[in-house]
Amino acid sequence: MWLQKSIRLKPRSRGFHLIDQEIISALPELRSLNAGLLHLWLQHTSASLTVNENADPLVREDFEAFFRRAVPDDAPYFKHTYEGPDDMTAHIKSSLLGVQLSIPVSAGDLAMGTWQGIYLGEHRVHAGSRQVLATLQGE
Repeated sequence: MWLQKSIRLKPRSRGFHLIDQEIISALPELRSLNAGLLHLWLQHTSASLTVNENADPLVREDFEAFFRRAVPDDAPYFKHTYEGPDDMTAHIKSSLLGVQLSIPVSAGDLAMGTWQGIYLGEHRVHAGSRQVLATLQGE
């Protein structure tokens, strides 16, 4: 089976957010696969996807704190600031973390570790909804 579906994620504030349930809810076909692969492609240049700790929200806060310090909004050397001081910094964070994930599917579920979750990294202060192109393949 091959399936491709566009998933619109709800708007979120700046930071790192677990989106597993939003993705799984949009893909009921996932349950019919014994073995397969889910590829997620975020169609934006100012947000990111990554997999990390899904239990303690402090991990997501620490991620945000690290990236704000590593790529500060007020750096005087950024020139691409047409949409505000978080414009170029959002693009850099997106490139550092990436916009795609491939997750194995096993027995009708995402085959992630016990403490793994899918993060949307929202790098803009005032962002709207985000679009993810999901490609599901398997049998």
